[in-house]
Amino acid sequence: MLIPKYYEDLHILHENTMPDRAYYIPASVKMDTLAHNREGSDRFQLLNGDWKFKYYDSIYDLEENFYEEDYDIASFDTIPVPSVWQNHGYDRHQYTNVRYPFPFDPPYVPQDNPCGAYCVNFHFKKEETAPNTYLNFEGVDSCFYVWLNGIYIGYSQVSHSTSEFDVSQYIREGNNKLAVLVLKWCDGSYLEDQDKFRMSGIFRDVYLLKRPANGVYDYFVTTKTPDMKADNNAQVIIRLKYFQEIIPTELTICDVKGITVANAAISGNNKETAYTNADGGYQISVKLTIKNPVLWNPELPYLYTLIIQTENETITDHVGIRDIRIIDNIVHVNGTAIKFRGVNRHDSDPITGFTISTDQIIKDLSMMKQHNFNAVRTSHYPNAPVFYQLCDAYGFYVIDEADIEAHGPSELYFEDNSWENKSRHWNEPIADNPVFTEPIIDRVRKCVHRDKNRPCVVIWSMGNESAFGCAFEEALRWTKKFDPSRLTHYESALYTNHQRKYDFSNIDLYSRMYPSLNEIYDYMENEPDKPYILCEYCHSMGNGPGDFEDYFNIFQQFDEICGGFVWEWCDHGIYKGTAKNEKPIYYYGGDHGEHPHDGNFCMDGLVYPDRTPHTGLLEYKNVHRPARVISYDQNKKELLLHNYMDFTNLQDFVNITYEVCCDGMVTQKGKIENISVAPHETGSVSLAPAIPEKGKTYLKIYYYQKNKNLAIWKDFPELALYRLLGFDEIPLSNKDNRNQNCVKMLEYTANNHAPIELSENDCFLTLKGDCFRYVFNKKTGVFEKMQFDGLEILDHPMGINIWRAPADNDRTLKLKWMRAHYDRTVERAYQTTHEMTEDGIKIYCTSALCASSIQNILKMDTIWTIQKDGKINISMSVTKSEGFPELPRFGIRLFLNRTFDTVTYSGIGPYESYIDKCHAGSHGKYTDHICDLHEDYIRPQENGSHCDCDYVVTKSKDYGFAATGKNTFSFNASVYTQEELTRKSHNYELEPCGSSVLCLDYAQNGIGSNSCGPQLQEQYKLKDEKFGFEISLIPFRASCK
Repeated sequence: MLIPKYYEDLHILHENTMPDRAYYIPASVKMDTLAHNREGSDRFQLLNGDWKFKYYDSIYDLEENFYEEDYDIASFDTIPVPSVWQNHGYDRHQYTNVRYPFPFDPPYVPQDNPCGAYCVNFHFKKEETAPNTYLNFEGVDSCFYVWLNGIYIGYSQVSHSTSEFDVSQYIREGNNKLAVLVLKWCDGSYLEDQDKFRMSGIFRDVYLLKRPANGVYDYFVTTKTPDMKADNNAQVIIRLKYFQEIIPTELTICDVKGITVANAAISGNNKETAYTNADGGYQISVKLTIKNPVLWNPELPYLYTLIIQTENETITDHVGIRDIRIIDNIVHVNGTAIKFRGVNRHDSDPITGFTISTDQIIKDLSMMKQHNFNAVRTSHYPNAPVFYQLCDAYGFYVIDEADIEAHGPSELYFEDNSWENKSRHWNEPIADNPVFTEPIIDRVRKCVHRDKNRPCVVIWSMGNESAFGCAFEEALRWTKKFDPSRLTHYESALYTNHQRKYDFSNIDLYSRMYPSLNEIYDYMENEPDKPYILCEYCHSMGNGPGDFEDYFNIFQQFDEICGGFVWEWCDHGIYKGTAKNEKPIYYYGGDHGEHPHDGNFCMDGLVYPDRTPHTGLLEYKNVHRPARVISYDQNKKELLLHNYMDFTNLQDFVNITYEVCCDGMVTQKGKIENISVAPHETGSVSLAPAIPEKGKTYLKIYYYQKNKNLAIWKDFPELALYRLLGFDEIPLSNKDNRNQNCVKMLEYTANNHAPIELSENDCFLTLKGDCFRYVFNKKTGVFEKMQFDGLEILDHPMGINIWRAPADNDRTLKLKWMRAHYDRTVERAYQTTHEMTEDGIKIYCTSALCASSIQNILKMDTIWTIQKDGKINISMSVTKSEGFPELPRFGIRLFLNRTFDTVTYSGIGPYESYIDKCHAGSHGKYTDHICDLHEDYIRPQENGSHCDCDYVVTKSKDYGFAATGKNTFSFNASVYTQEELTRKSHNYELEPCGSSVLCLDYAQNGIGSNSCGPQLQEQYKLKDEKFGFEISLIPFRASCK
């Protein structure tokens, strides 16, 4: 073997790497080297580009010294750096959530360990004032060996952290050859068992830094906010470490206008009383004072510029003055109690994989900001360094998480496979094993040191789902000692073996993932000793989540709950081109033939892989709008508004407009002026709109972000847009609050039609009017055929419908549903009678919904009233048999002629809506093509329903078909059947059924977030034992209605 087996040695994590330090990009003079401007530095040489590459299925297949200068690499392929090799046709993708994709035998990994050999030639020009050169790798998965000009440089691991090598002795003027060997697995892979696709390679930037022989090597900036009782001054403490001895250094802090607000000079004489020796390995500490500072917060992310200048080098950085602490079990920032409106974010792109550019980061952060997030958890590893600089500027709190997840030990073989037993032993192999203490502390140190100067980072997280033990106790102890200015977090501290007393004293927050509301109440009612944080909640897989509003309410109920982080930002999929139907093809777990895998569990984000928003993202946005209407008193004409922002007066952040809508039409609109409401406070304003006497009427309040012309936004114009932040909808009272269009449909009676002709045999009732012919099936108790004006309205018989294609959040419940045969029901009529009336005919039918092998599921007594003009009024009394689980839905399904392809409805739109997922939309009148009502989840499932509807009308060119009722209902219109959605695994496989499928529902079961979370709450379950459903079906000529 060409290399030593460091990759299976827990005692050799790195060789010849530089000590951990803060991230920065130096230059010879002051210049903006932050984020995407860093390539402008004359001391920065980016080595990204096309490298030569050869993939080996096994490390044992690599037998030649490819790193030697004269080695012929003509047979090598070309691969872009940064990238992951699986996305370029090498190896194969594998997605797992918990289980290790290799045998559990630490520190050993598969003997046939895949690897990639990389080579690149580059030109280098030495600089007299910067004679030293450092080679940086910002991310390599999983471990790597480095050679320069044929000479071995070193070894490193920890995939998502920076590894830096001093190559000053080995780099030369002119041409150089850099060679890197990357292994897919190493002992560190046992600590990188995150919920993700397994990808390999040099996936982040590679670059050289030219540095002087002596200068600032590392620095640590902390701030103290003003004590308003004493003065209004802030302190900025800067601790510095040099390559060698202390040398003369200028420290300058400027405001956003470039005006110096504080400065100091270090002479190099460490005896000066103005400075003090620093702890943590730093040589000197400098304290600067800023008078009347502007504090950093997510709503106003004000950043000062710090310039650290020595004779031959300048470092430019940003400083945000802010303070985070816990007071009386409540998290405060700058003295104000705050809420984290957060989301978990992986590095993920369907084309580039783990390799994420600055522009891709900006895309994500811009969308998050536009949808009212103020915090990000870097799940479950540090992001690229520029990510944090952008979070500073955009205004996000960050939970910075170390590159640690050892979830796999929870799924080892146990004779007792209960979760209680597995969780009790989870910590034994790794978390509470002393041999892993140094590897875990190393990962935490690398995270903390690199990102310690970022004001956005307010919490250090020790990792994710790894259980708890001595390794994490030591990591937490080091973190709190090194940086007491931030909070610490580790949710998996809950999992110990109870064989000894563990030290939790260095964990600041009580963290849970996916707790039920009852669990949260239990904690809050039992004298909590730490603030409560939800590091993951509202699992956003497929159609969901359905409980954002409920979690928002409990967050607001208790100050001790500091908020939560939605799981997660984006769906993880691998782009495989375009299908014949022009849909993009995204693969998930199992699609590459891998084992083990966890299916589509990676499709669990608020946005699709291409960043198209899910409806769940829109739901979150409006739930977390900056203000809410608390009440509107129509008599007093008084509107009460609560400001949910933490730092900003409402008048400084939003413009507010209003509309009055009646039966879906806007009757009045205007602006609400001069409303000043302090953060966390409630204010009132007079509002006297004109309210129509009749019609279902709503007052809608819209919150638009004011244009931001502040200097801090100059580089981020996308944040200065005048955009909608959310809305409120308040029902208004009047003399008749029924939808008047619905009233007309229900009350209309045609008097100019001939009596209905009726014929009957053992199986059917045939009803014939002067414009229709209907056939009622006496065996099933529903209509077999409906013909209107010569047009066959139904392609298939009408059906009683209780099935829906299981949503991802039904993944547990669907097993009960299928055991109850809800997906295989048939109608069975017992007795059918009829009577002629003055207006038409009534059919009385007693029937049941049943399935093979089991008892009847439902009993139904139905009155079908058919009017002379073809209108059908349905009145159903339904009884569910005892012992059956809640229903997916209940209603009537119609396979309409495919020409009925335009849908107009009055209800909650324009986005899909359900009983617990209805805050993204509002009541109105909407029109769509039937295809546009389909929400195209990558794994097909229930979608596109609209609840609280007064009516729905489907139209063809010449005919229409309407449904309405005295009570509101839900409907779904689609070109796909629920059976097709159930059957297919990917959206691009779906085939239209050839009909326009219209489902008219009494109700549907709620959505919830049980794909990985609590059960659906009781109030959202469709578990009524008895209920009634009334609805009217009205065919018509398009020219007549």
